[in-house]
Amino acid sequence: MKRRERHGRGLRGPLSGPNPFTPLPVAVPYRSRGVEYFASCVRASAERIQTTCPRALVGLDLGFEDVPSLTGFFDRVPLASAVSGRPGENARVVLYRRPLEHRASSRPELARLVHRTVVEQLSALTGIGTDELDPALEPED
Repeated sequence: MKRRERHGRGLRGPLSGPNPFTPLPVAVPYRSRGVEYFASCVRASAERIQTTCPRALVGLDLGFEDVPSLTGFFDRVPLASAVSGRPGENARVVLYRRPLEHRASSRPELARLVHRTVVEQLSALTGIGTDELDPALEPED
């Protein structure tokens, strides 16, 4: 049976074969332009901190998730979390993309908010002052 390509939209249906471990097809990772922009903001923030205070990023994993897993009760949705390192495990700073995007009104403001959040989480985790992590950090409104 031949499938038709209607309206020039391309192939329809699953993009991969079945997963050998489950009967479901293998998920195809999809990264939107918004996710790519957010990842570039996180990378730019890490590079900026690397030039001003490289010791703050030693033994640290920096990443992001879409939303926090709310296992506890919070008054507000957290924008990020910082977890101290354990023996044989790096410390972690995790930013939450959707709450940060919701708080920002534009892309430049999102970049500033991401950087401010990374600096504040690193300061809380390492004990290094925000002025040492980034001397050019804009004061909060």
